[in-house]
Amino acid sequence: MYEIARSGKSALLIAPTGAGKTLAGFLPSLAEMIEVPQQGIHTLYISPLKALSVDVARNLMSPIDEMHLGIRVETRTGDTPAYKRQRQRYDPPNFLLTTPEQIALLTSHPDAARTFAGLRRIVLDELHALVTSKRGELLSLGLARLAKLSPGLSITALSATVAQPETLRDWVAAPVAPQAAELVMMKGGAAPEVDILKSEERVPWAGHSATYAFPELYETIKQNGTSLLFVNTRSQAEMLFQGLWEINADNLPIALHHGSLDVEQRRKVESA
Repeated sequence: MYEIARSGKSALLIAPTGAGKTLAGFLPSLAEMIEVPQQGIHTLYISPLKALSVDVARNLMSPIDEMHLGIRVETRTGDTPAYKRQRQRYDPPNFLLTTPEQIALLTSHPDAARTFAGLRRIVLDELHALVTSKRGELLSLGLARLAKLSPGLSITALSATVAQPETLRDWVAAPVAPQAAELVMMKGGAAPEVDILKSEERVPWAGHSATYAFPELYETIKQNGTSLLFVNTRSQAEMLFQGLWEINADNLPIALHHGSLDVEQRRKVESA
């Protein structure tokens, strides 16, 4: 991936979770910024989740600060204060981590040509979660606009395993046509361990939303420590949190997280 990116080509990297895809996407940009520092945006990182952008930014800043590289890394999401978003248009960072919606806003601004004049690379993370939705269509339009504003840019896309990788590769290559995109398939990564929680309670036929398993979920959290529980909706998240909190006799630090919460509360949970 490093050699492909340094040659100016676009690429799609397909690798399992835990294989280091995000680092592979940023490594060429870090090397280029060390060799030839520049002002303004060098690399755009686009992901489907605000929390993921914040997490990646935090992970990037640690080695950058330790090595005193002088590379500015910032996020731009719906949580970013208005004054900071305004400043980012005329004084953008070197690495901007954002979402498809913010790209649509940035590329439609009258100053877009100046903002993206130095753009060299776009890193698309969790691409498999984007292209199958309306957000994927919005992203496709944004990429086409960026390719017009910054001729010669390359795209590095990162995805989990998909059924038709060639189709996804062609999607990546479309904005930079006639340049093709390389397909890199990676094996390995962290081996998943899958266990099924078998409840001793009687499972209702419908309408239970796992409420019957709250005591067993609580014991699982108690035994394993740090745990993440995923549900389908915000209301289910709130119901699960309330149910676990009501039986939290050990005063475990159980927290709720979803997009409607205050940004400071979400950051507190994400950094726990």
